[in-house]
This record gives sequence, C-alpha cells and structure tokens, in this order.
Amino acid sequence: MRSPSTSTVEDFSSALFPAGRSGRFSESTWLVGGLRMGQDFAHDPVMVDEVVALLGPVPPGVVIDGTVGGGGHAAAILDAHPHLSLLGLDRDPDALEAAADRLARFGARATLRRARFSALGHVAAEALPAGTVIAGSLLDLGVSSPQLDRAERGFSYRQDGPLDMRMDPTAGPSALDLVNEARADDLASLFRDSGERRLAHRLARAIVSGRPISTTSQLADVVSAAVPAALRRRGHPARRVFQALRIAVNEELNELSAALEPATGLLGVGGRCVVIAYHSGEDRIVKAAFANAVTGGCTCPVGLPCVCGAVPEHRLVFGGARKASADEAARNHRADSARLRALERFAVAS
Repeated sequence: MRSPSTSTVEDFSSALFPAGRSGRFSESTWLVGGLRMGQDFAHDPVMVDEVVALLGPVPPGVVIDGTVGGGGHAAAILDAHPHLSLLGLDRDPDALEAAADRLARFGARATLRRARFSALGHVAAEALPAGTVIAGSLLDLGVSSPQLDRAERGFSYRQDGPLDMRMDPTAGPSALDLVNEARADDLASLFRDSGERRLAHRLARAIVSGRPISTTSQLADVVSAAVPAALRRRGHPARRVFQALRIAVNEELNELSAALEPATGLLGVGGRCVVIAYHSGEDRIVKAAFANAVTGGCTCPVGLPCVCGAVPEHRLVFGGARKASADEAARNHRADSARLRALERFAVAS
C-alpha cells in the first residue's frame, strides 16, 4: 500500500465545553519500521482468537483496524492470514509508535495512520489505491491498559495524576476542562448515561462544590465522599464517573456512530466488520447499526412485508453478542465486560 498524505486537520468541539475552547486535531502518517519505542505500550488484545477466526474467511484485501492501539489484534491477523494486509488508525501517538514497532516485520502489508476512527472512510479513500478490496474492519473500543496504567495520562482513579483522559494528549479539551467548567446538569446527564442513575445529580453537585479539581486523586476523593457507604457498589465508587468523563472528553459514542457506516459500507462482498464493545452504551449503538444494515435501512413496521424498497446487503455472522471465555476473563479483567459482534457483506447494490 502506498503512504497517505499528511497534515490533514480537523476541528474538535463539544457542546459540553464553553464556546471558544475547541482545539485542533492533526492527522499524520506513521509508516511501520524504523521508529523508536518511546515507552512500553504492552497490551493484551481482547478476544484475539475470535477476531482472527472471524476474519479468516474474508476475501484477499485490506483490513482496516480503526483502533489499532499497540498492534496486538493487527499482528495476530497478519500472522494468521497471509492474504490480508492492514491499514491501522489511532489518535494516540504512543499507541502508534508501539504499533509501528510491533508491525515492522510485516513491511508493506501494514500502514498506520494517526486519525480518529470516525475518519475511517476518509483515511481509506486517501490511503488506499483505487479498487482496493476492503476485506474487513475492526473496532476494539474503550481504553487500553497502557493508557490506564500511566498516571500522567489521567485516565485512572487508582493513580494520582493530572486530569487529562484524552486519547490524543495533544488535542482538544481535557477532563480538567470538563470537570471544572461544565454545568452541573450536564455532568449529571453524563453520569446518568454511564449508569449512576440514583446518584448523578448528587455527584455533579459535589464536583461543582469541590472546584477547582486538578488531579485524578482529588476527583476520586470528591466522588467517594459523595457516595453513601450503603450505596457503594462493587469496586471503586468513582469508576463510572471516570468512565463517563473519558467517554465525553473523547466523544467516543459520536465517534463510534460516525465510524460504523463506513466500517460496514466499505466492505467488499464477503468482507466482515467486527466490533468489540465494553459497556452498554457502545453495544447498543453497534447493535442498532448492525440491525439497520441487515434490513438495508428498511423503515416498514416490524412483522409486515417490506414495501419501502430497502435492499439488504449485510447479514449477521451470528446472533447476539459473544463474550470472552471464562479463562480469558480471569486472565485479563478487561475482557470480562467485552461484547463482540460481527457483520458480513453478501451483496453490493447494482
């Protein structure tokens, strides 16, 4: 594959942040090989055997890994399937550096690009020669272990560090901005959507009262103090708050919604889209997008014959969502909440 051009710039903005605080996001090319690893980015890919097996039957072509991370899934796919090459995207420069090192041995079979996965269609059009068969797409959602484990990234309530939580630490507003500037009602809405239905407003008010908050430990302490002992669930009381802030800072649900159309629509006949989600909000979006693809966007009432002219081009590889094995979940706690869905394209509209 040829290298894509560089220096494409996209705007980053969110309604949760005051006007005038939007940042900039810069895409760039990362060619595998020849890059020095700045820091260790060791990460065990979740459900890797299932992903590799699902992409085995696809036709020769390119798999677009929209969340390449440290390259764990990508390396396993390329090792197992010589008929495939890969275009990997990630917005985290540390992840891309690790992926470049890990995938260097595959040479021209792997190209990496610094980009959000919502730019999947744009990057594919720019990076791949005309006529390239898109044999598969993969989205492994959520946050990686190295991001959580590095205190300076600000993702974890278990370590003291600056409130950041940006997948791309060079672009856009951070969790610090959101925690200290968002209205209490907006914070409560975020927490409610992440499962803190009973405590959402209480937590939001506590955060507003505790401002300024500048570190992960400060935020975790404010949240913990606001949760009555009798209502504390299994695990740290700040877990869902941190998850909600991370999702908002990185616009993860909007990113996912924007990525699923090209991830399914660009597939060639026999190509497959595989998505691994880690919480119910993500999985609902994937489930709905796959259901829409399977019906061809049919708008007719359920149970009645289709008269709207929709033409299905996709089918589910299996019903529902698959979970990681008990052995993997015990070995890798991140796999415990994983839900994998897969879609196959069987026709292309004439």
